[in-house]
Amino acid sequence: MSIYEESVSASRAGRQELTLARSRASRVLVVAGHARSLVNFRGPLLCALRDRGLVVHVAAPQLSADPALFRILADWGVTCHDIPLQRAGLSPFQDLRGLVTLCQLLRRVAPDTLLAYTIKPVIYASLAGWIVRVPRRFALITGMGYAFTDEPGGRRAWVQRLVVFLYGLSLRRTHRVFFQNPDDEAHCRELELLPKRVPSQVVNGSGVDLDHFAPVPLPEGAPVFLLIARLIADKGIRQYVEAARRVKRLHGKAYFLLVGGLDDNPESIRRDELEAWCREGVIEYLGRLDDVRPAMARASVFVLPTYYREGTPRTVLEAMAMGRAIITSDAPGCRETVQDGENGYLVPVREPEALALAMQRFLDEPGLARRMGDRSRQIAEHKYDVHLVNADMLEGMEL
Repeated sequence: MSIYEESVSASRAGRQELTLARSRASRVLVVAGHARSLVNFRGPLLCALRDRGLVVHVAAPQLSADPALFRILADWGVTCHDIPLQRAGLSPFQDLRGLVTLCQLLRRVAPDTLLAYTIKPVIYASLAGWIVRVPRRFALITGMGYAFTDEPGGRRAWVQRLVVFLYGLSLRRTHRVFFQNPDDEAHCRELELLPKRVPSQVVNGSGVDLDHFAPVPLPEGAPVFLLIARLIADKGIRQYVEAARRVKRLHGKAYFLLVGGLDDNPESIRRDELEAWCREGVIEYLGRLDDVRPAMARASVFVLPTYYREGTPRTVLEAMAMGRAIITSDAPGCRETVQDGENGYLVPVREPEALALAMQRFLDEPGLARRMGDRSRQIAEHKYDVHLVNADMLEGMEL
């Protein structure tokens, strides 16, 4: 046999050995409700799974419609799948179609481990995993969402009843449920969505990449306030604008930035309302940003007056990592991020006057934003490092 033939034979044998090794390796499928979140929120977790020798698959709606995202995941060695699962909407036909597609996908991929996050993937992927008998099924609750925000009434009331029924149906068919704050865990136990035999675990949000969101100096001059969120009412957008009006009446130099995209949520801010705020001059709207770091660099204080049922707001963690003081709601998912008076302030929900008073403190005490921002970074390093959070999840999944 020639040297060339020996080389070809060795190469073929190597590929066959790699294929055999991959066929024997454990497979994990991660199901998301929004394709971009696989990179933006779960990227380090996917890489950690891959680095532990698992064959990683992901599924999300319209994943292949974003070629750049597809390439990033492929470069990580992740196999991508599209699923017809709508993030919003309550069409029984569409949801049934999503369930059937997930069952077909699970039979084809045959994962040993299934992890789903956000409401619809948790419900339908967990049910599909149970139907197909995936050996290990896990759910990550990243917030209770629209249906559980405040006291329900009208449309929200029957949405909540439906979600409670479907959560109860699906979560009892998992092997462990991860929560991002203790309030959500307690709420699910109180509603008996989780039977005692299913263990649960609280992790510190999604974590944050401390190198990517590195500290940057505060801007010079008067404080600049920033809110980053989907533009829905439950995120406290209107309270932020009203508080900005109150502060600007006393301090015309105070500056207020708003970042985020308009949404298809029933409580979405209207475009004409947003444009009116900009014409009034109360805020500067920066649109939806794929990279929020330049906006963070312009700000002195990050504000999120949400009353949406958050898990742990990722934008708050990013602001903390970049050394920003925080003003946020004394509400589930938010209150864990702030040590009141140390790295920021907690304010009551739906109270723009209290929010304005918290903002006023940074105008009255120029050095406050820097001191609290330094403390935010310390808390992020100790509690919210993405590698620490992922290690907790991997241990909980026995991976």
